[in-house]
Amino acid sequence: MGIGYSRGVAVVGVGGHLVDVEVDSGNGLPATHIVGAGDAALHEARERVRAAIVNSGYPYPPGKVVVSLSPASLRKTGSGFDLAIVAAVLSSRGIIPSSALTGVALVGELALDGRVRPVRGVLPAVLAARDAGLSAVLVSSGNLAEARLVGGIASIGLRTLEDLRDYCLGLELPEYPVPEPDGTNSNCAVADLADVRGQPEARRAVEIAAAGGHNLLLLGPPGTGKTMLARRLPGLLPDLSERDALSTTAVHSVSGALGEGRSPLVSRPPFVAPHHTASMNALVGGGHGLARPGAVSLAHNGVLFLDEAPEFAARTLDALRTPLEEGAVRIARRDGVTEFPARFQLVMAANECPCGAAEAARCSCPSALRRRYMAKLSGPLRDRLDICVRTSPVGVRLLSDTEQESTATVRERVHRAIDCATARRIAGHEGDTAAKVEDSLSRTAMTPLKRGLVRGAISARGARRCLRLAWTLADIDGSTSPTQHHVLEAMTLRGDEI
Repeated sequence: MGIGYSRGVAVVGVGGHLVDVEVDSGNGLPATHIVGAGDAALHEARERVRAAIVNSGYPYPPGKVVVSLSPASLRKTGSGFDLAIVAAVLSSRGIIPSSALTGVALVGELALDGRVRPVRGVLPAVLAARDAGLSAVLVSSGNLAEARLVGGIASIGLRTLEDLRDYCLGLELPEYPVPEPDGTNSNCAVADLADVRGQPEARRAVEIAAAGGHNLLLLGPPGTGKTMLARRLPGLLPDLSERDALSTTAVHSVSGALGEGRSPLVSRPPFVAPHHTASMNALVGGGHGLARPGAVSLAHNGVLFLDEAPEFAARTLDALRTPLEEGAVRIARRDGVTEFPARFQLVMAANECPCGAAEAARCSCPSALRRRYMAKLSGPLRDRLDICVRTSPVGVRLLSDTEQESTATVRERVHRAIDCATARRIAGHEGDTAAKVEDSLSRTAMTPLKRGLVRGAISARGARRCLRLAWTLADIDGSTSPTQHHVLEAMTLRGDEI
């Protein structure tokens, strides 16, 4: 009889919060009570914990058992607290020493036979444990590869409650195999740009978008290569930095999108392409009960591709405006606000009318229907698209042409441009304010942009994005700063009036 202590982790959004688990096994009618703002899955843990302890050959407390999870004000969800609860129960009965649980966090779900099952959100849980100064984290062996992506803390894999007892008694545990991080978990499409025939303007637009992280709209009839071009854009991007890879993997971990049997690290920019019937919650995140990340967060540090963009609901498309500006999604709930990162590059593809006719003479759509179709892309959303380019049907000669630049060739130019932009930011030559950026350009270079602002042909936001696009064009050409030619090309790519 006594009180047992352990530590668990509550994952909210992609952040972890340490939770103190206390178990009091004393006299009273046999019953198990869990207190501390838990959801239905957490309250069901009492049955899983009881069955796992008994079926593993250990005695369950015969009297009243009270499980407290604090702070009580923090909403706790999921089955990841099972392992912490069972450790505290066994500690309260003296089956495992309480000293062995000092400085240790436990994350895992229990099967009825005592096996430890993997759960979602292990990576943010381990990060929270490390940042809190804990020395070790105990997880399911199925989550061990994910947990070991985090340095500075010992990650131990368990398969059964027997492994938990052996660890607490200082006995040697079996070494479970862990795949090495190799980036194979990235869902980035592996395809070569050389497969795309013709479309020189669209190919250059994709290169520019990759070099500067610009949002892109591809317009044209069906079968002209819009989807092929979009799916080849991630192949032009560099590998994610360690920090970006961890933040991207954390989102995929929370959503349950990490594959099994391979390295969980997402080291390549992800490519996410939701169907046009996707709801607003599926696109930006949310849902009933526990808020889940949407497609914009799964595309964090990568590419979000919306094929047949006008087929999406207008409200759903407009919901992209805030994530595009802020790089995050904030979902308000009764219990608080959940935030998911959403710094992505938007690529949209669309026919210019519902029938998709390649020539205006063959289009059977009334002009009013064409306007309503493209009106799904609202003005504020279009203003956030940096590049708009049209594709056209490819002739027989171009289809048989094999002289197309490969992804590897274009990637070299893209990486050089990215290196130039990185060096400029480090040197402080590209300021954060519009005034500083304007001062870095010559008066002649700024003339077309100022003329467009005076006429109202371009908004202040559009002018800022046009300047960023001009800098990217200068980086690709190897210029030290944008010229008037770069500004004019940027305005043309945006579709602004010159």
